[in-house]
Amino acid sequence: MMSIFGASFAAAYAASKGGIVQYTRACANAWAPDNIQVNAILPGWIDTDLTKGARQQVAGLHERVLARTPAARWGAIDDFAGIAVFLASPASDFVTGTAIPVDGGYSVMA
Repeated sequence: MMSIFGASFAAAYAASKGGIVQYTRACANAWAPDNIQVNAILPGWIDTDLTKGARQQVAGLHERVLARTPAARWGAIDDFAGIAVFLASPASDFVTGTAIPVDGGYSVMA
């Protein structure tokens, strides 16, 4: 989510994620004439070692994530399977240059 939202505790991390989204768009523009699709998957708050550490270091992070996520849970690695299959299949042949959040609705909440 750091490519969409900045975070005072992770400024460099957020900047690098924003760069990946722009790189995705640039590559999509460059390679579309060769029928190459380039897209990005934007992980929401996923239960990983990194986010477990963040939950220990940032007071209230766990509660804030759950409160803002309509799915009311942290994501799991398996939550990426469907979008990965879609993007790897012919069903996505006309999808390029997009960044798709897999975040339980976190990014659409105000």
